[in-house]
Amino acid sequence: MSVRKSAVPDVEISDNGSSSNDDTAVPASPGGRQPDLTGCPWHDVNEMLQAAGLRPTRQRMALGWLLFGKGARHLTAEMLYEEATLAKVPVSLATVYNTLNQLTDAGLLRQVSVDGTKTYFDTNVSAHHHFYLENNHELVDIPDPHLALSKLPEVPEGYEIARIDMVVRLRKKR
Repeated sequence: MSVRKSAVPDVEISDNGSSSNDDTAVPASPGGRQPDLTGCPWHDVNEMLQAAGLRPTRQRMALGWLLFGKGARHLTAEMLYEEATLAKVPVSLATVYNTLNQLTDAGLLRQVSVDGTKTYFDTNVSAHHHFYLENNHELVDIPDPHLALSKLPEVPEGYEIARIDMVVRLRKKR
């Protein structure tokens, strides 16, 4: 009988105090507590989950480690599921979707829809826009922080703009 080993470290989850690292922009969670980040992906995922009011289950920790341990990135649920499978993290695609939606609701991820058929999850939750490379099916951040729309539409009464997602579609010249 073979035992499947996970590539994700099996570490006891604790809430110990450590020095803060503010190189990464992590939003204040709905719970109001700023996570105490150290630069250690496993510890930082634990902190981010707890600060957002989410229980750091093994599956959330493992998926968070894969998501946030490699810096700012854009992933679909299928891409994360494939990474989890390669890392021998035992999760279903449904669990990946549920976890991504929970992390989005908690403000730790940002959803970016392309074509209404493909949804990417962005680990960079700051206000920014994207290029979508049609040939590669890849979403990348637009590096210009000063990019702005010059005129916004009138908002119907009783509504307010929650956020603006600009996706500029690119393809290789023919």
